[in-house]
Amino acid sequence: MALQSHAALAEVRDTLLETYASNDAMNQLILSNLDPRAWRAQPLGQKGSGRTIAAIFAHLHNSRLVWLKNSAPHLKCPPPLDPDRCTMKQAAAAHKKSAAQCLLMLTDALSAAPNRRVTKFSRGSWTQTWPAGGAMFAYMFSHEAHHRGQILMLAHQVGYRVLHKTPGVWHWEKLWKQAGLTTRPR
Repeated sequence: MALQSHAALAEVRDTLLETYASNDAMNQLILSNLDPRAWRAQPLGQKGSGRTIAAIFAHLHNSRLVWLKNSAPHLKCPPPLDPDRCTMKQAAAAHKKSAAQCLLMLTDALSAAPNRRVTKFSRGSWTQTWPAGGAMFAYMFSHEAHHRGQILMLAHQVGYRVLHKTPGVWHWEKLWKQAGLTTRPR
C-alpha cells in the first residue's frame, strides 16, 4: 500500500509542476496577443491610482525574484524589471527566465528527497515564512492567476481586448505543449 501511496503523491507533485510550467505559457500568450497600445495605457479612474499592464507584468516578475532570493538563494535570479521602462519584449524574456528558475525552486520544494535545498517559502519581509510545499505552489500560482485576470480586465477596460476570440488561457492542452511538456493535463 505504501508504494501505491508514494506513486499517487508523485503524480500529484508532477501535476503541480506541470501546471506551474504551463503558467508562463499563459503569460507569454497574453504578451504575444496584447495590443502594444495597451501596455502603458492608464487604468480608468484617478491618474496614478492603479498599475498599468506593464507595471503588473513587472510586479509578477519582480515578485518571483523575491521568492527566489528568499527561498532558493542558490538559484540565479535574472535582473528585475523596471515597471516604468520595460518593454513587452523585455517582459516576455524576463518572465521566461524567472519562470524557469521558479520551476526549479518548486521542483526541489516539492521533492521528498532528504537533501532538498528549498525547505521554506518566503513571500517577502512583510509576512511570515512558510514551510515549502503545496501551499507554496498554491500561493505562487494563484498570485499569477489573480494578476492575469487584472491584465485581461484592464486591457478590456482601456479598449484593447485580448484573447476574446480564442480559448486562450483556458486551452490547457495547447499551453502544456508550449511549455514543452509531453504529457497532457491529468
